[in-house]
Amino acid sequence: MPHPSATVQTPRSGFDSKLPAVGTTIFTVMSQLAASHGAFNLGQGFPDFDGPLLLRTALQEAMQQGKNQYAPMTGVQPLREQIATGVQRWYGRLVDADTEVTITSGATEAIFAAIAAVVRSGDEVVLLDPCYDSYEPAVVLNGGTTIHVPLQGEHFAIDWERLAAAFTARTRLLIVNSPHNPSGAVLSADDLDRLAALLRNSRCLLLSDEVYEHIIFDGLEHQSVHRHAELAERSVVVSSFGKTFHCTGWKVGYCVAPAWLSKELRKVHQYLTFSTFTPAQYALAAVMEKLPEHCVLLRDFYEARRNTLRTLLAASRLRLLPVSGAYFQLADFGALAPGQDDVAFCHWLVREAGVAAIPLSVFYRTPPAAQQLVRLCFAKSDDVLQGAAARLCAL
Repeated sequence: MPHPSATVQTPRSGFDSKLPAVGTTIFTVMSQLAASHGAFNLGQGFPDFDGPLLLRTALQEAMQQGKNQYAPMTGVQPLREQIATGVQRWYGRLVDADTEVTITSGATEAIFAAIAAVVRSGDEVVLLDPCYDSYEPAVVLNGGTTIHVPLQGEHFAIDWERLAAAFTARTRLLIVNSPHNPSGAVLSADDLDRLAALLRNSRCLLLSDEVYEHIIFDGLEHQSVHRHAELAERSVVVSSFGKTFHCTGWKVGYCVAPAWLSKELRKVHQYLTFSTFTPAQYALAAVMEKLPEHCVLLRDFYEARRNTLRTLLAASRLRLLPVSGAYFQLADFGALAPGQDDVAFCHWLVREAGVAAIPLSVFYRTPPAAQQLVRLCFAKSDDVLQGAAARLCAL
């Protein structure tokens, strides 16, 4: 037996975290604060209403019919076929349901699987800040290094000179997101052409996060990578049923990629989750077949919610930035708290005003100096939007 004063080695001794900079996400923190203070939660990005009745009914029917065991690793055939049909209908691209479509346990799993499939130790991955918080940890866990390029101005446009300068011989992947979380900015057809020119003579692949693809406003058309044949041949395009059908808790997403790239992605996917919630897959296939108009109507549904929130906040001291897609509104709070840090402001806001928001700085590696922006989610019921707006207008 060692002497009580002797050093004892434990499993924790000398342990180095693979993600030392990662803690509890701000989304979890703010939602917990909202619950504890009885606040209106405009922070975490999920709807507080249900998807189509047909979808919920189809889920029950699938379970009652015994569709409760493992699905095929790539996803059930009816759903993959409906996705292929949708991609052709929406974007004019023909894809093979068997070799190019993979169902995943949420878009986040699809993103991780895509990164793990192509990024090796020493590779560089270019991210456009602000960006979704799962990108960088996935790169780091797979031995890569992230290169951050800030988007420009209040329209969060790509700085093409800085983006081109970020590319090196080690650049393996560029991640883009449109419609963009957190800003609501969208890529144009010209942006896709410029991306293609940038990548044309490189080894770099493209990961296009398009989970808000059907939520786009003001008569704009979503410029999916699917529309651009040259880009599509080197891309993984990630989509989310949770965002499209108001069922984020089901965690069902999918990705479309060329057969050679899908093959590599599936090698990772089969050891992450192998398959995804089976009855939900059958339910989603049914609703895609029977309610094809849902995706078209979604833009009007959310545009009305965006307009409602903007109208309700017109009398507030917040300055609202333009929003072209997704379901988030950025607001400048400088007139309310000049010079205050956005994280501190969000903590004050939930405690003192009873409204939860997300500070924009958490989406950056290096937030812009003097930026005072918060993200508000308008995928909420009318009473929540009205209640939150009333409190914000009272400040």
